Amino acid sequence: MSEVARIDKWLWAARIFKTRSIAVEAIKNSRVTIEGMNVKPSRMVKAGEVVSVKKPPITYSFKILKTIEQRVGAKLIPQIYENVTDPKQYELLEMSRISGFIDRASGTGRPTKKDRRALDNFVEPAMFGFDDEDGWGSDEEEDIDEKG
Repeated sequence: MSEVARIDKWLWAARIFKTRSIAVEAIKNSRVTIEGMNVKPSRMVKAGEVVSVKKPPITYSFKILKTIEQRVGAKLIPQIYENVTDPKQYELLEMSRISGFIDRASGTGRPTKKDRRALDNFVEPAMFGFDDEDGWGSDEEEDIDEKG
């Protein structure tokens, strides 16, 4: 087991990011810092350093316990890092969930499947008692011909 590892590989191996390319992209976009400083994907990390990862709306902080470059099972994660995220960050996360923030504002964009079905049921002609088979439109024409 080596004493140092690349930050991009460590973030992937520690299951903080799903893929290494996503980890590299986050590092390049300054969403990953070590001890408050922006880093490059090739930056070597060692045990004891604190890595901060911005995943909106909060910033997670992890203390490195073991440096690895090979992905491990989820059960072994507590041996790899310690989550030292400030509890206020989790309160912020909970508040954003409670606030009812939804990506799509009501009434804009494409309707959901449920919305579309409700709309179809509302607009459906059978709901108003009109059937195409009863010849509703043809009776009026006959009445006009008889009167005229």
